[in-house]
Amino acid sequence: MAQSSLYPVDEQQVQCTAVRAQGAGGQNVNKVSSAIHLRFDIAASSLPEDVKTRLLESGDRRISREGVLVLKAQQHRTQELNRAAALTRLQALVDAYSLPPKPRRPTRPTRASKMRRLQDKTERGQVKAQRGKVQDL
Repeated sequence: MAQSSLYPVDEQQVQCTAVRAQGAGGQNVNKVSSAIHLRFDIAASSLPEDVKTRLLESGDRRISREGVLVLKAQQHRTQELNRAAALTRLQALVDAYSLPPKPRRPTRPTRASKMRRLQDKTERGQVKAQRGKVQDL
């Protein structure tokens, strides 16, 4: 991993399993188990509690009900490259949830934006009024 992370993932807590890759690839894909299934138990990891909580509450479909994150890497032809890719993706996910989200500060629309909105509504209403039935006088 090239850049330093706030909370580096301990590779001892990651379980990697080699499986056969899906998709096109000829004979090689049928006989070589080069894809990697990475399993990371969030609750049992050494991550800080607030990071664990944010990860578990994220609603990510890759996280099971038991709190295990499952990633599959099959972009490369070798296990080593797929394992490195899976670990990089895991670290990126942890980094994304390592900092708390910025609190939202409610704002109010400006006076000019209110005036523009009302002007647009008036113009739109005039256009729609022109669509009525034509009456002979």
